[in-house]
Amino acid sequence: MQKKKAPPVVADINVTPMVDVMLVLLIIFMVITPMLTKGQQVEEVRAHNPIAMQAADKEDAILIAVTRPGTVFLSPGNKQVSPEDLPGKVRDLLTNKLDKTVFIKADKRAKYEAVEDVIDNLRAAGVDQLGLLTEVIPAEARVPAASVTPAAPAK
Repeated sequence: MQKKKAPPVVADINVTPMVDVMLVLLIIFMVITPMLTKGQQVEEVRAHNPIAMQAADKEDAILIAVTRPGTVFLSPGNKQVSPEDLPGKVRDLLTNKLDKTVFIKADKRAKYEAVEDVIDNLRAAGVDQLGLLTEVIPAEARVPAASVTPAAPAK
């Protein structure tokens, strides 16, 4: 009787399962990423020299969005509220917080009156630190200041 030999060991890595897992992870991230934006989507005002506000990106930051038609949304939770209800809700959210800053992001075409109502109601809630969120104008899109050449003296 002959003793059978075991087949030789295959030293190649099977990449197919790894590719399957990577594709599933890619699809999951592609689906979840749009949901990670905080608050309501608005077309923000563009500013030349904005001040960076990293605290607005924190998970527990209080963010109020004013849309173009004047609808007000309060985050966390991205719930629609009326401006008159803001003082009570914001006061509840600010309890037991060290950073009492509230951030406002308004659509650039929203009526100023709607933004003013939100600010007035936040002041009524006792908020003394407001952050107005804007979009940065890229350096290549900036228009240089017009140079003024003096007129030639009249003779």
